[in-house]
Amino acid sequence: MSAPLSDATLGSIDPRVEQPGYDRSIVTPGIVHLGIGAFHRAHQAAFTDDCLWDGESHWGIVGVSLRSRDTRDALKKQDCLYTLAIRDGDRQQLRVIGSICDILVVPENPALVLEVMSSPDIRIVSLTVTEKAYFRNAAGDLDFGHRDILADLADPRRPRTIFGLIVGAIEQRRLRRIKPFTVMSCDNLAANGRTLHRLLVQFATRRSEELADFIRDHVSCPSTMVDRIVPATTALDRSEVAALLGAEDAWPVACEPFSQWVIEDDFPSGRPSWEHHGATFVNDVEPFELMKLRLLNGAHSAIAYLGQLLRHETVADSFSDPRVARFVRALWRELIPTLQQGAGLKPAAYVEDLALRFGNSALKHRTAQIANDGSQKLPQRIVAAAMERLDRGEPVDHLAFVVAAWIAALLSRQRDTFTDALDRQFANLDPSSNVVEQIFTIAGFASGDPHRIPFAKQVATHLARIDESGVAAALGALNGKA
Repeated sequence: MSAPLSDATLGSIDPRVEQPGYDRSIVTPGIVHLGIGAFHRAHQAAFTDDCLWDGESHWGIVGVSLRSRDTRDALKKQDCLYTLAIRDGDRQQLRVIGSICDILVVPENPALVLEVMSSPDIRIVSLTVTEKAYFRNAAGDLDFGHRDILADLADPRRPRTIFGLIVGAIEQRRLRRIKPFTVMSCDNLAANGRTLHRLLVQFATRRSEELADFIRDHVSCPSTMVDRIVPATTALDRSEVAALLGAEDAWPVACEPFSQWVIEDDFPSGRPSWEHHGATFVNDVEPFELMKLRLLNGAHSAIAYLGQLLRHETVADSFSDPRVARFVRALWRELIPTLQQGAGLKPAAYVEDLALRFGNSALKHRTAQIANDGSQKLPQRIVAAAMERLDRGEPVDHLAFVVAAWIAALLSRQRDTFTDALDRQFANLDPSSNVVEQIFTIAGFASGDPHRIPFAKQVATHLARIDESGVAAALGALNGKA
């Protein structure tokens, strides 16, 4: 068995593996990242590692886990080093990333996390925490009925949520006359920066109007769009990386070669030179964000639910099914007209890149992983686009079929292979009543939109066909019309 990856063993790993070309001992943290999962380590941490190579040594990252200690326990033994395995077909490139300086776990010592975030050296707090961690209600506002939000308001010294952490640290910095950090969401939310800013102000208002006004006027939350396919790490990934690396890595990350980061350039306290390594800084991220959210994430949801119903384990398996590939291309034809025109987008080229990426067999991106929490993902990815098309009198057959496939997966035994934020409520559906209408109500789909009922009826029609003749036949009939 090889020695663990660490600063001490870097010199003995395979020389073909790229490793930090800078002195890690002089790197100091400038970023705190909430949600130190695989995506961050394959994306923002890699961009930042490039900047450290350029000598920007004051932009190291302190990773923070909001719940689990697993990533911390795995990586701290390795001096927070890990391997990025960039895979394309049968080709693989390994790179050791050194941009993470430390990892903290909120439940173990929330006061320490607040103290680190309150340091004047920290100029950016970034997030990849998924949609659930934003605690939004059906209206899109902060859910003040959630027990974690209530707990953070009751005991600000022991925060559990991103709001308790961020607002608490901003308040401490303000009391110490330290300039606020920039807060940068890297999650798949529409207008993620503006959304986060609004929710932070709402949370702060319950603490004090003065604090809320300060955040409203002085805290920057630039919007971003991030894109890279990053499957969950498997035991096979660990063994393959160890064999090639010549050292044991407890938590490597596999990803595709493609990587995109579009960022609104609003960083009053400074930022790394990410643009030197492929990031794009723009005045308005929204058109790029919407293109990715609908064309990539929307197609991903379709591939996942169809894959679940057709028993395809991975995205590549599902997309290699001609029925699924044909459906996705027709879905793209419905989605592309909903994108902003004249914003410099190139959707035709983008979807051709997506087709190649979805077919990358080296990435074992499980459909069950992508299928998680459709009630949180489908409103932005699918339902909003359907409402826009219906408002213009345009067909939504394929958009409706995606929602029907999600419901079919929920109602079948396939639900055992993935989870949903509203799973308990779905378990109590009344089968004698309109199931689609019940699910739309529980999930808050298109609430208040005049096209909600017509769209739900189309979803119900597709769901009935899936139930009566099976997903393959229903998909084949729809593809025949496309």
